[in-house]
Amino acid sequence: MRHYLFNLFFALLLLPMAACHAETDEPYKAGVNYEILPEPVATADPAKIEVVEVFWYGCSHCFSFEPKLNPWVTALPEDVNFVRVPAIWHPIMKLHARAYFTARALKVLDKLHEPIFEAMNLKKQKLGSEDEIADLFEAQGVDRERFLKVFNSKGIEMAVDLAASKQPRYRTQGTPEIVVNGKYRISSRENGSQEGMLKVAAYLINKERSAIQQ
Repeated sequence: MRHYLFNLFFALLLLPMAACHAETDEPYKAGVNYEILPEPVATADPAKIEVVEVFWYGCSHCFSFEPKLNPWVTALPEDVNFVRVPAIWHPIMKLHARAYFTARALKVLDKLHEPIFEAMNLKKQKLGSEDEIADLFEAQGVDRERFLKVFNSKGIEMAVDLAASKQPRYRTQGTPEIVVNGKYRISSRENGSQEGMLKVAAYLINKERSAIQQ
């Protein structure tokens, strides 16, 4: 009996130690590798795990992130929904956000996304006016009048306003950043590299998936 009680006592003693060990086994930690947002931000498709990239076309880090991000996004499972949200904290960034949403609305985003990045980062064009952006779209085969109509539409204005309203809720500190399922903000600054940021994002996707399945 004394032997049984000793074993029971020893097992109970090990429980908190095991829990502590499990915590230290977590490869990434809140407050170190990612931030838990104070209030979750609604996602576009609640049926899927959302991954948001907050970006700006004029950001050289975002430009260098593209070759790493694109294959990562292509390999995402079916239960993950990838969304881009343009960063907006300056009037000129609002123009670039309009360009992004216009390209998406015209269904030419795949064709225009890279040229806009290259125009600003390689050719050093500011794209600081509607006419400059219209010239770029026209050079890529988009009808100018059609572009201008969509660019100045109420729908694009609403999309830009929605993107702007998400910045403070995402607690955006810079670009590029990733937000997983409206709950976690990740930046390369806390993770040493853009590749490190993607590793944390993959970890948080799995964390969300496990929580959903429980």
